[in-house]
Amino acid sequence: MLEVKGLKKYFKTPHGMLHAVDDVSFSIKRGTTLGIVGESGCGKSTTGRAILRLIEPTAGEVLFEGTDIRKLSTAELRRLRCEMQIIFQDPFSSIDPRQTIAQTIEEPMKLQGIIRDKRERMARVLELAEMVGIAERLMNAYPHELDGGRRQRVGIARALALNPRFIVCDEPVSALDISIQAQILNLLSDLQERLDLTYIFITHDLSVVNHFSDDIAVMYLGRLVEKAPAEELFTNPLHPYTRALLSAIPIPSLHNRRERIILKGEITSPIEPEKACRFAGRCWCADDRCRTEEPSLTDLGNGHFVSCFQAN
Repeated sequence: MLEVKGLKKYFKTPHGMLHAVDDVSFSIKRGTTLGIVGESGCGKSTTGRAILRLIEPTAGEVLFEGTDIRKLSTAELRRLRCEMQIIFQDPFSSIDPRQTIAQTIEEPMKLQGIIRDKRERMARVLELAEMVGIAERLMNAYPHELDGGRRQRVGIARALALNPRFIVCDEPVSALDISIQAQILNLLSDLQERLDLTYIFITHDLSVVNHFSDDIAVMYLGRLVEKAPAEELFTNPLHPYTRALLSAIPIPSLHNRRERIILKGEITSPIEPEKACRFAGRCWCADDRCRTEEPSLTDLGNGHFVSCFQAN
């Protein structure tokens, strides 16, 4: 359904160009979920927004069912919005506080003009509310009257209002309590099966993405360092950064503890980075080649891609 080729997004700063997303490539099959993980500032959310052209990419191709989104006009892109939507991280700041819940869910349909009759629109609003678990009695409530879990359900209902087939989930549970996180994840999983949705699921929590994603891509300082099926990545991590991330997942056992990998060294600056492995300054496996050459994402078989000279 989606193919990303050489996606780049640079931001101009007083000290040079900041490489937020640098030469990222991947593809997603229909009805599956690609999880994108990495530490804060690695470019996960920027990647998702650049794919949807919420921010304009600097370079690269984004092919949605063969159509390059970057070449679409404003009118063409507006029509494509019905197919591609996003669920934002903060369910409070992403919803207009002056609109009721019903108005929030209804707004995309009014803007796109897909249901012109008001009664039909409200019937669709109630259908969406029921689908995501929002009680009808809350339709005239305002966002500040709801808890975080209900607000995120409103955001999900709004994303579904135009019957999209592809949704970017930008850390949709990171601002929620643990018990509410499970409810939202189960809801997203049920909706995917029911509506045949395709997801990009952006998160920094590997334990969440393991249970939710078909494939996982690991980002570090704007680049993909590893991509593999979820089970393959967890059983056979090849990049040192991926292994360090996995070692940080807590195990609820006193007797079966995982050895923690503590990263040391300086983080490479994302502003005009040198042609070298960006993880070399913190990597215990790095050699001279890692500090003078930039590794490319290489297919090692079984859908396992890794960007590391030391991986085999």
